[in-house]
Amino acid sequence: MTTRPQTPLKRGRPPGSTSFDPATAAAFGRVVRQARLEAGISQESLAYMAGVERSYFGRIERGKNQPTLYVILKVAAALGCEAGALVTLVERAMAEE
Repeated sequence: MTTRPQTPLKRGRPPGSTSFDPATAAAFGRVVRQARLEAGISQESLAYMAGVERSYFGRIERGKNQPTLYVILKVAAALGCEAGALVTLVERAMAEE
């Protein structure tokens, strides 16, 4: 049995990479804000319904924060829609840019 030389396992993101994409964050924020306004829900109320801080929710709507999948699921549930439908709207918004 031959053994291969052990190379150290690199964890995390490659140097210089980031998971924040400003265009995606802005598109998600616009879609969520539009859905919230169409539903007639205040930002504070939707943040409460989704279980996130209002200030954090405001940053999401302004495209300053990119939510995790867990937060996307909570926001979609608070809006009464499926997360997949919300993501589809974001994809369409990005394609229109």
